[in-house]
Amino acid sequence: MKTHHAKFSFAILWALTCLAPQSLFAQSYPAKPIRLIVPFVAGGPTDVVARIVAQNLAPILQESVVVENKPGASGFIGTEAVARAQPDGYTLLLITASTHAISPNLFKKLPYDPIKDFAMVGQFTDASLILVVTSSLPVASVAELVKLLKSKPGKMNYASWGSGGAAHMAGELFKQATETDMMHIPYKGSAPAITDLMGGQVSVFFDTITSSLPHARSGKLKGLAVTGPKRTAAAPEIPTVAETYPGFEVTVWQGVGAPAQTPRPIVNKLNAAMCKMVAIPAVKEKFLGLGADPVCNTPEQFTKHIEREINKWAGVVKRAKIPMEG
Repeated sequence: MKTHHAKFSFAILWALTCLAPQSLFAQSYPAKPIRLIVPFVAGGPTDVVARIVAQNLAPILQESVVVENKPGASGFIGTEAVARAQPDGYTLLLITASTHAISPNLFKKLPYDPIKDFAMVGQFTDASLILVVTSSLPVASVAELVKLLKSKPGKMNYASWGSGGAAHMAGELFKQATETDMMHIPYKGSAPAITDLMGGQVSVFFDTITSSLPHARSGKLKGLAVTGPKRTAAAPEIPTVAETYPGFEVTVWQGVGAPAQTPRPIVNKLNAAMCKMVAIPAVKEKFLGLGADPVCNTPEQFTKHIEREINKWAGVVKRAKIPMEG
């Protein structure tokens, strides 16, 4: 009995000894500037959001948060850099639907595992896309667009800002949900796609709200719907696709992750700081102005969300018969 008691006491002491350094480290964290890696170019939509996050996390954490852009290879370069970084809480990743849910279904070999290589901190935005069409198209609603598409199977087209991006996936999901057919025309970014949409070279585009809503409001394009589960505060007058096709949902969400094995007390501290950040009225206003709903969830909830998104896009890619790249 004494032996059993001694073993039990030793086990407790060993556990406390192991946990103590992590707890003490978390108490003093952060003690130097934190890098927030953005795996896309400076000035893009993801970069804009990252800078809002960095600017407003810094005073909460009482330490600088520096945005560092590491673009290239569909976001792989920056994402892998964080996956291989020291798990000390000083190198974080701006996680997107593209890097962690869509790309795993489009590439046979990723240089990182979207789940196992990261300690998720939490999600902070969930943004709709906007379905816009060329102004000369004789439609004023999703129902009218679908009717037109069905009258011209395979003869109309839709733009995206690049193969494998959220705009491409939204177009494929729309085709599947509405049982229509359109040809995909990929562009190198949103701007050239909008130019051709205005000129009538392409007919349909699922784009970010910040890029296309001003053109829809000016009459240069028609904004038919947004792709989230509810109407967006940025344009409450525009209905959702789901109001016509229940269950349709595409959002370009964003969050923060750290390298796997980052101590949980540090992850918790970062998560609490993020939740404080999204509750700041000025931050909420900025996110809503970008068409993004502020989100505060737990690391576990964010991980589950990513897993659901991976499974969702796996089905879309399979049904669309999109070939995986090497």
